[in-house]
Amino acid sequence: MCAEKSLYAKATEWLDEDWERMEKTLGDRVQAFAGKRVLVTGAAGFLGFGFLHFLAYLNRSALKATPLSFIAADNFIRGCPRWLVELAAGTPRMRLIRQDITKPWPDDETERFDFIIHGASIASPQVYRKYPLETLDTNISGLRHMLDLARQHQSTSILYFSSSEIYGDPPAHEIPTRESYRGNVACIGPRACYDESKRLGETLCYLYAQQYGVPSKIVRPFNNYGPGLRMADGRVLPDFCRDVLADRDIVLHSDGSPTRTFCYVSDALTGYLLALLSTHHAEPFNVGSEAPEISMRDLGSMLLAVAGSKRQVMHKPSAEADYLTDNPNRRCPNLEKSRTMLGYQPLVGLQAGLGRMLHWYRHFVELENLVEAPQGK
Repeated sequence: MCAEKSLYAKATEWLDEDWERMEKTLGDRVQAFAGKRVLVTGAAGFLGFGFLHFLAYLNRSALKATPLSFIAADNFIRGCPRWLVELAAGTPRMRLIRQDITKPWPDDETERFDFIIHGASIASPQVYRKYPLETLDTNISGLRHMLDLARQHQSTSILYFSSSEIYGDPPAHEIPTRESYRGNVACIGPRACYDESKRLGETLCYLYAQQYGVPSKIVRPFNNYGPGLRMADGRVLPDFCRDVLADRDIVLHSDGSPTRTFCYVSDALTGYLLALLSTHHAEPFNVGSEAPEISMRDLGSMLLAVAGSKRQVMHKPSAEADYLTDNPNRRCPNLEKSRTMLGYQPLVGLQAGLGRMLHWYRHFVELENLVEAPQGK
């Protein structure tokens, strides 16, 4: 008899549905990675989860004859998840290293990176409120080191993740929001460390492109979600899913009226790779979903319906005095620029995406458990 598949093997097979969709959408563009070397920073995070799994998938499919090699780098300040260790152990041509990107890249790591996917950042409001100065250091010093590395290596492309938060709280006539909108952002307050450092990051990318010819690519994510987003992350959907799976009422810490659009992980990653592989240097692109723009209250109700739960959405004010300070009332992207210049089009509906996210938490959340991180290189 065949041995029963491990939990991670089952998860990999299940996730392949997302990566197959991405490969089909990207088409021949993925050949740009053939035989190349890729650096992914923030490897232990949500974006790292998606990119690393997709790159490993490409080596099993479209790039089987000419596989890419990739380095997964992280400082593991929040721990090393089990999925990352198992992925590295089972993936030829992948190497996992401990590296703090607020420090210069090690001198002995001299082999050229053709592509740099710079996903290292503190993106959870719960975390960046607690570590505001560390957030600034990561988003500014870390990016500067990666841009220097791309310049030194003459990389083909480096991808920078800005944020939809750089728009602040736009007026109604600027929603859906175009990339040309310059923002209504507070430079002082509990969210400023993240919002303002992301804005400055775009300026850094622009200056490196202008002065040094660094092929920097800028994307502005709008509320990504899906498998790989830690249940303990502190963002709205993992919190909601935790309540649902514990058979509790969903608790809101606002009145539930703020609205957002949500973009499933495979759609988001597709948009990011379209930008990375494009010729549009230092040009910002919205990546997200245009619809539905849904209130937090209705989002909770939709998730309960997807889960088949009879629980309710409840309101309980946060104990944090500044919990809602500078929190945008609406967030919705205009995707015209990304659609026309990149060919980007999200495919996964919100209900379907929520179903897959719940499935991940029900069956594979154990893979998020923290294990011993690699020491050194």
